[in-house]
Amino acid sequence: MKNPFKGVNEGVNDNKEEFFGENTEEINADEEKTAEENSEEESVEKLEETKKEDINPLQEKYDQLNNQYIRLAADFDNYRKRHEQERENLLKYGAESTLKKMIEVLDNFERGLKAIETVEDCDKVKECYNLAYKNFTDVLTKAGLEPIKAEGEMFDPNYHEAVMQTPTSEKAEHTIIAELQKGYKLGDKVLRPTLVNVATAEE
Repeated sequence: MKNPFKGVNEGVNDNKEEFFGENTEEINADEEKTAEENSEEESVEKLEETKKEDINPLQEKYDQLNNQYIRLAADFDNYRKRHEQERENLLKYGAESTLKKMIEVLDNFERGLKAIETVEDCDKVKECYNLAYKNFTDVLTKAGLEPIKAEGEMFDPNYHEAVMQTPTSEKAEHTIIAELQKGYKLGDKVLRPTLVNVATAEE
């Protein structure tokens, strides 16, 4: 006997295959689209990671240099303040060691004054004066003060100041005949030039 539902089942099966076949294509398309989107997202993430890897070393280098600059600026500011303080102290107390030595000279002068109050011998007074003078010049010499040589030397405008000129044939021209006021220097710096009389040629 012929199955009455055979044709129906076959038609259903055919429709079923056709139905699922179309859906299968759509599903495959969706999956491909999703895969493409995922691939694009992964590419973006990789690109961002690459950028981060490129930026991070630069940021670290910048931070390092910036920190070094800040420390250097702070060190320089401290040095400037310390230098200003030392300069102020030098101007204020620079003569301290010399003045301490000068106090000893002052003591000798005071003792000499008391000693000559009852002394009538001029030689004794001269001796006290010479001792005090020597003590005074020794202190100045130790401090770096030097007298400028003049008499018999050739005139040098860097160290001498000619306040007189004497025509003579006994001395070579521009020779210093006499020292009128002693000059002094500290190292290479002239504190006061020597006032001199300079020989000139006779007319």
